[in-house]
Amino acid sequence: MTTDGQTPFTRFATSVLDARFAADPVEATEAGEHRFDHLLEDPSEEAAHARADTLRQQLDELDDLAPDSVDEGVDAAVLRTTLQADLFALGTLGEATWNPMLHNPGTAIQQLTSREFAPARERYLSVAARLALVESYLAAARGRLGAVSGIHTETAIAQLGGTAALIESIAPDLARYVDDSEPLVARAVAAVREHAEWLRGRLAGASHDPRIGPELFAAKLALTLDTAFAPDDLLARAEDDLARVTAEITAEAGRFAGVARPDADTVRAVLAELGTEAPTDAEILPMCRDAMAACTEFVRDHDLITVFDDPVDVIEMPEIDRGVAVAFCRPPGPLEPVPLPTEFAVSPPPSDWSAERIASFYREYNAHMLQNLTVHEAMPGHALQLMHSRRHQAATPVRAVFWSGSFVEGWAVYTEELMALRGYRRDVSERAASALRMQQLKMQLRTIINAILDIRFHCHDLDESAAMTLMTTLGFQEDGEAAGKWRRVQLSSTQLSTYYVGYSEIRDLAEELRAARPGASDCEIHDAMLAHGSPAARHVRTLLMA
Repeated sequence: MTTDGQTPFTRFATSVLDARFAADPVEATEAGEHRFDHLLEDPSEEAAHARADTLRQQLDELDDLAPDSVDEGVDAAVLRTTLQADLFALGTLGEATWNPMLHNPGTAIQQLTSREFAPARERYLSVAARLALVESYLAAARGRLGAVSGIHTETAIAQLGGTAALIESIAPDLARYVDDSEPLVARAVAAVREHAEWLRGRLAGASHDPRIGPELFAAKLALTLDTAFAPDDLLARAEDDLARVTAEITAEAGRFAGVARPDADTVRAVLAELGTEAPTDAEILPMCRDAMAACTEFVRDHDLITVFDDPVDVIEMPEIDRGVAVAFCRPPGPLEPVPLPTEFAVSPPPSDWSAERIASFYREYNAHMLQNLTVHEAMPGHALQLMHSRRHQAATPVRAVFWSGSFVEGWAVYTEELMALRGYRRDVSERAASALRMQQLKMQLRTIINAILDIRFHCHDLDESAAMTLMTTLGFQEDGEAAGKWRRVQLSSTQLSTYYVGYSEIRDLAEELRAARPGASDCEIHDAMLAHGSPAARHVRTLLMA
């Protein structure tokens, strides 16, 4: 320990974060570190090589450090996995050379305008600085991109359209604080549209396979999960669980419908009935807000987890974020110096969808499914878990900044089951409670199938026909939802496995704690699990059992 109270590890961790934020100003802004709000990342190959050299040096330094405590040991392990994952992405995977979705300045602009973390003048001066860099940023991105993936390029083009619209929409606000902002906006919009046109020209020759292959997938999976899993072993486990949950949803359908010997047709009939109770474009956000209030009341009344009063805003998903998932939770940055609301964003169907596809979307995201979605994204799922995570006090911000995706997603899936089993919606009616349980089990099937799709697509030869059959037949999904997931499995790798693996690990950890602490309440068990930030479940187990 030094005279200033810091250990060699805490000094090192601070230096790693400083270097990371300087290299990625957009991530810094998202985290709540605002020293770099006027900058954009350098997407050039030269910058990537320099960053890779830095990461290798940091890993060597980390290997020479001896943590002073169990907490430091966990932070060191989290930091090591993060640095390894960054190095893997830059070098071995090289996604920035074939995925143009990684080169979109829209988020850099949107994050400065959507949240009032500083006075408007200060934020819009940073917007102006970033807009001035858009042209050179996109030119450097074109220099970095080689053979691109077709589906990633199509999605990037659509999202760039949202970026151009975003920049145009903020022009009146920008003009209040920045003189001669009109040409600045015009140049940035022109640069975005020029880049989109350049990408359109690459579509015909797009040759990069979105499948990353079994070797890369296995390496990336271990880094994503921060847990050793052989993909084919995970696949076998998921297929076993698919059969188990299928039996559970079939039994619940029988109870709902009063059928003594239910089968798959019973499940489809019940889900079809529930699908008729669908919202409209105008109703979906108010219904999620109402569900948020009801979930919060239930969690408090049943003392499931400590609830905080941090604000949560239910918003329509910005266009620049659409095309991958139907909803997301965006909390304030863990280093944010001022209190800000968490955003629970929901994407209505795109305006260019056919009437039948829109109807299919709302059959999938019916009134009962929106309740389950709200549990997952907000209460007591992501929003509440991340409120707990922000309250974790540690010597370094490592766990605050570097979340485990499997822990965060696994907790959200776990809470879907928790709410259903504890009787959420029973105060409305037994039918409403059973309807929620049906949707929760359907989502659990989806979670399992996500992992199966992820592994079979990237490691084997899964094609669209087989994927659609798996989702619509065994997963009971609507065609529109299945089509969207088929896009997502091509656009991402390993992330879809985090839901299933994380849920399994969180569930197992909760059961271990209940056995080790007989008589402990739900709230005591869950608060203990959430008291250590958001590291992988194996690290939470280490901290709880220390």
